[in-house]
Amino acid sequence: MSEPIIVDRQPAVVKLDAGTYYWCSCGRSKNQPFCDGSHEGTEFTPVEFTLHETTTVALCLCKHTENPPFCDGTHNKV
Repeated sequence: MSEPIIVDRQPAVVKLDAGTYYWCSCGRSKNQPFCDGSHEGTEFTPVEFTLHETTTVALCLCKHTENPPFCDGTHNKV
């Protein structure tokens, strides 16, 4: 299995409205932390997640979280 590209060693803390989002799991997207389709041709797929209300979230940018798409502090170990 290929390794994802580490975009940053800290999360993207963003305030998002209620809705469905697609988190980039490969690290190739130019629209981090969200998918822009750059994973095409790789074994990676975006992670869909839904928020039911406006929420501030910490989205993983190291792409190694055990709780995708949310940061779990793994960036401190990679």
